[in-house]
Amino acid sequence: MLRREREERERREHEGLAREATKADRSRGRAEPEEPDRFRTVFERDRDRIIHSKAFRRLKHKTQVFLNPEGDHYVTRLTHTIQVTQVGRAMAVGLGLNETLTEAICLAHDTGHSPFGHTGEEALTPFVEGEAEWLHSAHGVRTLSLLEPLNLTEEVLDGIRAHSWRVDPPPSTPEGYLCRFADRIAYLTHDVADAIRADVITYGDLPTSTLTTFGPSARDWIGTTITNVIETSADKGAVSMDAEHLEVMDELRDFMFERVYLSAETESQKNRAVRVIRDLVEWYTRHPAQVPDSYTVPDAEPLERAIDYVAGMTDRYALNRHDQLFRPTLF
Repeated sequence: MLRREREERERREHEGLAREATKADRSRGRAEPEEPDRFRTVFERDRDRIIHSKAFRRLKHKTQVFLNPEGDHYVTRLTHTIQVTQVGRAMAVGLGLNETLTEAICLAHDTGHSPFGHTGEEALTPFVEGEAEWLHSAHGVRTLSLLEPLNLTEEVLDGIRAHSWRVDPPPSTPEGYLCRFADRIAYLTHDVADAIRADVITYGDLPTSTLTTFGPSARDWIGTTITNVIETSADKGAVSMDAEHLEVMDELRDFMFERVYLSAETESQKNRAVRVIRDLVEWYTRHPAQVPDSYTVPDAEPLERAIDYVAGMTDRYALNRHDQLFRPTLF
């Protein structure tokens, strides 16, 4: 066997990765400086810390689209994250970008998600002062920097912050851009499969352009879109997708919002989720001592403590706590 220490592997990055790739030994560093690891690069250490974090483990019981689904094969936030990571790594390898940095960003990108997916963001936004939205991307940075501090590198935290297309400024690294594309490729693909599994839509309902451009079923779409990102990015020298595929992806996304994400079938679930989260935030704001110190920061105001705690809950824990606090008692 070979003993490949960190310095050798860092040298291999300069020899084997693309010029545009983010090199581990050129990282902007951590908030708290650390001694280098003998064998692992800084991005490898970040990846390992994320996988062992509580925030990552909680993703297994957080919703992707359907609230607390009973079937075994519906996508959860954790399985979504694994799929995003697979897509991101495949594109990174194909483009000669930093696979480990891409993996770390993708693994951590949704660690700030509240219960009940994006409905949770809507439920928490009224508690944010001013005109700002409560964003899971920003809360992911807060979670891994303050609530469960992992002392991650700036590159990974930046990728978490900017993995959503709504966030500006965009990612500062090409690996962060890969996570943006990987996230959208993964969720559109598996959300369609879940909606078909739930009998909300059929393949026949999908825009014709989706099937003619990406392939006849969701299983084909991953390979098609990964290939397009690799080929287009290699030609342009920056992470991107060609105009035709982007237009088709946007059309599919619009369709999913109309027929699935905002459909009548999911509206009742959404309303229930909003009520659960807002009830819990209001209750814990009135009872800040009931928030465990390990779920917030010591000097947080009562509302901030409540949001930190509720945002970290899994779907089933939020439902159970709401049931315990608000179910009418008979005696």
